[in-house]
Amino acid sequence: MSQKVFCIGEALIDMICTDKGVSLSKGQNFLKKAGGAPANVAAAIAALGGQVDMAAKIGDDPFGQHLIDLLNEMGVSTKWMIKDPQHFTTFAFVSLMLDGERDFYFNRGADGQLSESDLQALNLNDYSIFHFGSATGFLEGPLQKTYAQLLIRAKKNGAIISFDPNYRHLLFANNIESFIEQCIPFIQESHFFKVSDEEALLITGCQNVDAAVVALRKKSNAVFAITLGKEGTLLSVGTHSELIPSIAITPVDATGAGDAFVGAVLYQLMHKKANEIETISITEWKSIITNANKAGARTCEYLGAMEAFKHLNNTIFN
Repeated sequence: MSQKVFCIGEALIDMICTDKGVSLSKGQNFLKKAGGAPANVAAAIAALGGQVDMAAKIGDDPFGQHLIDLLNEMGVSTKWMIKDPQHFTTFAFVSLMLDGERDFYFNRGADGQLSESDLQALNLNDYSIFHFGSATGFLEGPLQKTYAQLLIRAKKNGAIISFDPNYRHLLFANNIESFIEQCIPFIQESHFFKVSDEEALLITGCQNVDAAVVALRKKSNAVFAITLGKEGTLLSVGTHSELIPSIAITPVDATGAGDAFVGAVLYQLMHKKANEIETISITEWKSIITNANKAGARTCEYLGAMEAFKHLNNTIFN
C-alpha cells in the first residue's frame, strides 16, 4: 500500500465580500479565494511534503481550472478532479457583519455531482489514508452516496480512515438531525477524527466538552482531537485525554487553520498502517498533535488558507 493520502469532497470558490459590515445584497467588492475543506487538507499535506490526491467535481469553466491550477501548484495530484460540462463550479459567498455574524449564500454546482462511476478506476491500494472532510458530503446528491460507499470500500481494504465533519450551520440549519445521523458511521469507522468543540457538543448532545469526550468514546474506538481554538487541542487516546497547548501567535486570518491541523496529522501518519494506529504511544500522539497545533497556528498568521499553506513545511515541527 502506497504512502499517499486520498481526499474527497468539495473544491470550490469562496467569494469574500471585502466591504466590512455590509450584507451580500449591498456588497460591491469581492475577493476570489480557493476553498473547500478537503481541498485545503490536501494542499496542507502537499505543502508539508506529502503525496496526496484530491477527488472532486468542478465545472468546466475558468473557476474550475483555477482550482486545478492552484492545487497543482501546491503539489496536489488532481487526476481525480473531474470537469463537469453540465454544472458550474460551486461558489460560497460570504460577508462578515459588524456583529460577527456572517451573511452567507451557497451556490452549489458541480461538487455535488461526483458519482461512484467517476471513481470506478480508483485503485484503493494506491493510498494509505482516506480523508473524508467535506462540508457538503452529507447534502443530497450523487456525492452523498459516493462519499458513504467509499468509506465502506476504503475501510474494508485496510486503509487508515480520517474524518472531519466540518459542520456549517448555514448549510444544515434546517436538517441538523440528518447531519448528525450521517456523521455517526464515519466516527465509528475512523481511526482518527477531528471535531471542533462546537461539533463535539452538537453530535453528542452534551453540555460540555468533558461529557462529549465520554460520549464520543462510547461511539468509537478512534483516536480523536477536539480543537479548542487558542486554548489548544483536547486529545483522546483510549481512556486517556489531555489538553495539548497551542503556540502564541498574532492572528491575521483563521481560515483553513483546522484543515492545516488535519493535514499535519495525516502527514505524520502516512507511513503507518491501519493496524499500527492502536500501537502508537501516548507520547507519540502528543508529539503529533503538538506539531498539528503549530501548523494550524502558523496558518492563522497569513491571509487566505492556501496562500498560508505555502509557508508550511515540515521544519515547523522542530
